[in-house]
Amino acid sequence: MGAYPAAEVAAPASAGRLSLVPLAMRDADRRVVAVAADAMELLRPGSDLVRLLESFGRADVLLAAEDVPAAVDEADPDDWTRDRELVDEVRLAAAALRHPDLVVHRLGLEQPIGAGTEGELVAALSELIGFDPEPGVYCLAPAGPADDVIVQATQRVAQVYGLPLLRYRCIELSVVDGMDEAG
Repeated sequence: MGAYPAAEVAAPASAGRLSLVPLAMRDADRRVVAVAADAMELLRPGSDLVRLLESFGRADVLLAAEDVPAAVDEADPDDWTRDRELVDEVRLAAAALRHPDLVVHRLGLEQPIGAGTEGELVAALSELIGFDPEPGVYCLAPAGPADDVIVQATQRVAQVYGLPLLRYRCIELSVVDGMDEAG
């Protein structure tokens, strides 16, 4: 799992509800451990994930999957260049958020994220949360179907640690909602 520092993000919601908290409402004592399938949620301007992160003084975001093909040919420098460019793009996007204490971590699972990876997700999230989390720690996961591996892993971790679990609307849900309104 790789990590790199980032920047400013968005606001928490109660279970099952999305809420927007003004940037001025950021609580320096609260920490969030968030998970996203890939970097798209951080790169997408105005994403719910970004808005929700803004209300936390400290934020760790776990990007579960690679945004580039996992089977990178070591002999092909262009493949490594694309991966490095993606890392740089994520780093720049995170820095542009201007969050005072945001760190982005990459787990590097292959897309699509399968059921056999729940243990890896649980382990990575647990590592970010810590053995005995301080008061004010939240989990943040995409709002998705109950059988989604990321949702299941985050629910499991939140339950084991007794942490509040917040949800954000991911890009897939935003696209579907937009289609529903148009049609």
